[in-house]
Amino acid sequence: MIEVDSLGFGYNQDKKILEDIKFDLNSGQCLAILGNNGAGKSTMLKCLNKIINPKCGSVYIDKEDVLKFKQSQIAKKMAYVAQKNESNRFTVFDAVLLGRKPYIKVAPTEKDIEIVKDIIERMNLKPYSLRYLDELSGGELQKVMLARALAQQPKVLLLDEPTSNLDLKNQLDVLKLVQQIARDEDISVIIVIHDLNLALRYCDRFLFLKDKKVYAYGGLEVVSSENIEYVYNVCVDVKDYGGNKFIIPAV
Repeated sequence: MIEVDSLGFGYNQDKKILEDIKFDLNSGQCLAILGNNGAGKSTMLKCLNKIINPKCGSVYIDKEDVLKFKQSQIAKKMAYVAQKNESNRFTVFDAVLLGRKPYIKVAPTEKDIEIVKDIIERMNLKPYSLRYLDELSGGELQKVMLARALAQQPKVLLLDEPTSNLDLKNQLDVLKLVQQIARDEDISVIIVIHDLNLALRYCDRFLFLKDKKVYAYGGLEVVSSENIEYVYNVCVDVKDYGGNKFIIPAV
């Protein structure tokens, strides 16, 4: 479980980006971070694991404030997948093995190798294990980055727009995989995402950012036409179809 309390960030006192961010998320759940461009979504994600140092607040994982940890310790609790990933001349196996870096002192142990092999197997990446990253499609590369994050064996997985630049099938495949990972591994997953319908399909909790603060947080009940119109300045209808909610622009 992750609990965020009074988190704030700004480049100086006159330019605050985030103020008094508070929320909690149980293990096994996926949380969508929503808001318009420039709302501070990606900044908030980076504050959670000290890629950017927040100016104030606490981030508790299992009652421990990870913001007091060293980065190497945080990496054993939280894994982060960036919006854009470099496709360089690492093989898939070596890229996933990099996820074990927080645990490796001199050289990878048999345990490290077995963890990597198991993750590659479970994520159906074995046929690609000796291929180079720059030979992969966007969807395949995103799955490798997820596998590398899982190799850290985190309690919390942070994903910054994991479906950007992916086609529809790969968007669905990646988010379905993320949802399954959260449930199977009992991990809290926090996703910055722009597509509200994808968020509704694959996430359990929803947090709207507006004017540097949390405007609304909760379950499906907070994904209302009123909240969406206020946050995005767009009129929408929220419709039920086949037992699921869908957002339809009213313009």
